[in-house]
Formats: sequence, C-alpha cells, structure tokens
Amino acid sequence: MTRQGSEDAMRGLGMCGGRALAWCLALGVAVAAPPAVAAGPTVVVAESRRQAVVEELRVSGTVTAPRAARLSPAVAGKVASLRVDVGSRVVKDQVLVELDAELARIELEVAQAGVLQASEALADARRRAADGRRLASSRSIAASAYEALQSEVRADTALLRQREAERRGAQARLERHLLRAPFDGVISAKLTELGEWIAPGDEALALVAERGLWIDLQVPQAYFPRLDPEVPVRVRLDALPGEALAARIERIVPVSDATARSFLLRVGVAGDALPMTSGMSASAVLRLDAGRERVVVARDALLRHADGRVTVWVVETDGGASQVVERAVQPGLGFDGMVEIVDGLEAGVRVVVEGNESLRQGQAVTVAGAR
Repeated sequence: MTRQGSEDAMRGLGMCGGRALAWCLALGVAVAAPPAVAAGPTVVVAESRRQAVVEELRVSGTVTAPRAARLSPAVAGKVASLRVDVGSRVVKDQVLVELDAELARIELEVAQAGVLQASEALADARRRAADGRRLASSRSIAASAYEALQSEVRADTALLRQREAERRGAQARLERHLLRAPFDGVISAKLTELGEWIAPGDEALALVAERGLWIDLQVPQAYFPRLDPEVPVRVRLDALPGEALAARIERIVPVSDATARSFLLRVGVAGDALPMTSGMSASAVLRLDAGRERVVVARDALLRHADGRVTVWVVETDGGASQVVERAVQPGLGFDGMVEIVDGLEAGVRVVVEGNESLRQGQAVTVAGAR
C-alpha cells in the first residue's frame, strides 16, 4: 500500500463508527492495534516492621587454656628418664620425668630397717612388761621394777613412731624424684634432656590443658554496664572459617586495661572436640539489647548514594497497578540482616529488596514475590 493509500485508509477508519466497524473491515480498511502497555521490571518486596533493636558488638580475642603450667622437680637430681616429648598427650599423675634416685632408695632401705628394729624392740619390751605384771601381782618383783618395764614399752613405742615417720619421709623423698603430670593435657615445651642436672625452680616441661578451652575477648569499657551472663555470643575461629559457634559468657573480669580502655570477657564454647588450641585467634559478636523499638527493613532494601544519601524504593498500588516511589531514610544499627530506620519510614510499608538497582521515580513494576 502506498503512503497515500495508507492515509486514505486511516481517514476511512476515522469515518467508521462502532456499528460500521465490520463494514469497514469488509472494505479492507486497515485497523491499527492499540499500543501495548509495558508491565515494568520485576521486583521482590519485603514489609517494614517495628521490633526491638539489637546492637551487634564485634570484638576480637584469643583462645586460652584453663590450665597451663611450667613443671619443675621437687628435688635436685640428674635426669635419668624422659618419658615424653613435645606434643605428647598425658593424663593426670602420669610420670613424665624420672631423676636418678639411687641415694634416695638407699635412705628408704635404711629407714625400713630402722622401723623393723624398733618394732622388734617394742615387741620384746611388751613381753617383758607382761611378765613383770604377773610377777608384780605375786609380789615377786618390786613395783618400781615393773614401772621401769612399762616405761620401756612407752619409749619403744615412741621410737617405733619415729622410725615410721623417717620411713615415710624417705619414701616421700624417693617419690619426689618422679615428675608427674598435675592434670590432663599436652606437652607444649620440653626444656631439659637426659643427663642434665635440674633443681627445684628449673623448668623441665610445659603442660597445657586441651579441654575446657576459653576465649578471652577484649571489650571496650563503655559496654561494661550492659553485659551480663545472659547476653548471646557467637564466635568464629580461624580453624572454622565461615562458621559461627554459639558461646556462653563464663567470666566478666572487672579490671580495665588503662592503656587500651578495655576489660576482659571470657567465653566458653560447648564441645571439647572443636579444632581449636590455645593461642589461636578468634572473633566474636555480642548481641546487646539497645533498649528501644524502631522500624526495621531488610539490609538489601537500602541504596547508598555517592552524595551520602540513603534511600529505599517503596511500592505503592493504585487501581491494581504498582509503581515505585523513592524515599530518603536515616539508617541506624544493623543486625540479623536488618537495619534500624531512625527516620523516613513507617511500619507496614512494602519496600523493594531485589531489583532495586535501576528503578526510576514513579516507574511501574511487577511484584514477583515477598520476603
């Protein structure tokens, strides 16, 4: 069809009324279809709501052992046996180091012989005292002689107690030639070798407990009044990247570090099978009640602009059609994927959380779902 013919057809269509539409079509007059209305981009929305605000405090710390000791012998001596090495796991009372104890064993044998000798003397004195009692009852010996026999029994009894004490002392000195583990743990350092002479105060081994490990956190002093054992804590370990573990507050140490303006918070993690060891770095998030309720929205709803403005796109519905309106807001604290809105938004409003990157003011949108 030529351009002139098209214009004539359009004029003919203008002359066609509603009843003459079929007649116009029968004459071959072209009828142009009305333009399609764009549906707009698809977005996902979430509703703003009012709830208690939580402040998430992020701090760092170190894994520490509940017990750590530098082990030293109780007596001086030459190292005769070294039964552990660095990394050895030991149990309480296990022998770790044995010192040369030849002289101590000889002293114990002498003490045991003294006990035997004193025991025999006491037994003899008791027999003679028993004989004297029978003779004294028949007046065959003087009363003073019988009293002397009883005195001898008392003296031999005391001597036996003395010899027994000496034997226990010799036994204790011999026992002290053995260095035992005071608790279950792992040997973290070996500071002596076979043949070395060590004395009380000389460090031989370092022992660190493996179970019941704590995490010591340094918390700014401003938060001290707001902490109590019920505050929820989540920790992260370098050995478990990306995984947060529930922890509990064990100790709040009310001693501030004057240089760092912080205090010590000690938390425990349930389970002794976790892959952590003393000295490992850790981080934690403390969830503190902010003491107020505010409107909150999903973090994905916020758009931060180069000029410092923060806005959200609000979905408004009019006559079944949905369009977006931009609103400037003042954000506050963020927690659990949500952000506190200090000003600019009320509760119960649908805001765009997905597909909000390139929207325009008043643009029609299709709401695909809600979070």
